[in-house]
Amino acid sequence: MFAQLSSFWRDEDGATAIEYGLIAGLVAVAIIGGLTILADGLNSLFGRINTELTSVAPAGGGGNTNPQ
Repeated sequence: MFAQLSSFWRDEDGATAIEYGLIAGLVAVAIIGGLTILADGLNSLFGRINTELTSVAPAGGGGNTNPQ
C-alpha cells in the first residue's frame, strides 16, 4: 500500500497538461476582465458613431423610385 502511494505521489505524468490548462484559464479570465472594463467605453463610442451616421445619412434606400 505504501509503495503504491509513494509511486502515485512521485508520478508527474499530466502535470504539464494541467499547468497549460491553468495558464489558459488565467488568460481567459484576463481577457474577459479586460473586455468587461472596456465594454462601457466601446458602447459609448459605437453609440456616438451611430448618432453621427444616422444624422448624416438620408432616410431612404437611395435607389431609383421611378423606373423607366
